[in-house]
Amino acid sequence: MKGADWKECKENGTARKITPDVPRAKSLIETAEERISLNSEITPKNCNFVFEDYYTSLLELIQAMAFIKGYNILNHLCIGYYIRDVMRREDLHALFEDLRYKRNSLTYYGRRMDFETASESIEKCRRLIKEIKELLKKEEI
Repeated sequence: MKGADWKECKENGTARKITPDVPRAKSLIETAEERISLNSEITPKNCNFVFEDYYTSLLELIQAMAFIKGYNILNHLCIGYYIRDVMRREDLHALFEDLRYKRNSLTYYGRRMDFETASESIEKCRRLIKEIKELLKKEEI
């Protein structure tokens, strides 16, 4: 799917139109907020795990937005295309892509981040989470 877009995600079934699912969205929002609240001080020993938690919470919030709008997105790449092509937020998409790449490096290739990189990535997650929460506030749920 290199160079793909939202249209291709819909065509190949990795993004599907569904009936808006507000209860599911609310549940994801609650889960994301609980996960974030459990994070404690970031240390060199736990920074990669804290990053993973923030990234997962970010995904849950974006999925919640998609469920409210009537979409079920099945992979992280298409979540990025949703941000870029549906939400029309190239700025958020660029941040998300950087985080997605770092998460994939950590999860699939075992490439741990040093403390500074992980801390910067956590801060990017926090910025994105704040933006998505602001957008969610505008929804009538």
